[in-house]
Amino acid sequence: MLSLQDLQELESSLLPALERHHLRLLAHSLRCLQQAAPSSADAPGADLPAAEALGRWAAGQPALQADPGFTPVLLEQLGKAAVQLEAIAQEQQRPPLQLTIADLVTWGRRQADARLAADPDLSPNPAPPHS
Repeated sequence: MLSLQDLQELESSLLPALERHHLRLLAHSLRCLQQAAPSSADAPGADLPAAEALGRWAAGQPALQADPGFTPVLLEQLGKAAVQLEAIAQEQQRPPLQLTIADLVTWGRRQADARLAADPDLSPNPAPPHS
């Protein structure tokens, strides 16, 4: 689960809404994966949890027990997020479970900058047309 502090850090990034939404999804996935990692309390920064560990974690979540059909969808999405978090962690040269919200915000800023640089029409202050 994301803490109030996590959410405030994401929202204070002043990133465009699309990037903030994406970061919220990644941050939530990161927190779920950190909780599901079998030895995360003993060995912070351990590898991402295997599918079996994620399944056990999901089975223990009361909110998921109310809608068992949602669990496979969530697990699939966590798997996809794990791939992206691994790529972000590799850029940061750290294990994925050691990523912080600040790391995700830094990555999100780079993504937003790259998107805006690739399409100047998306920039908040586009250059005036040439005469």
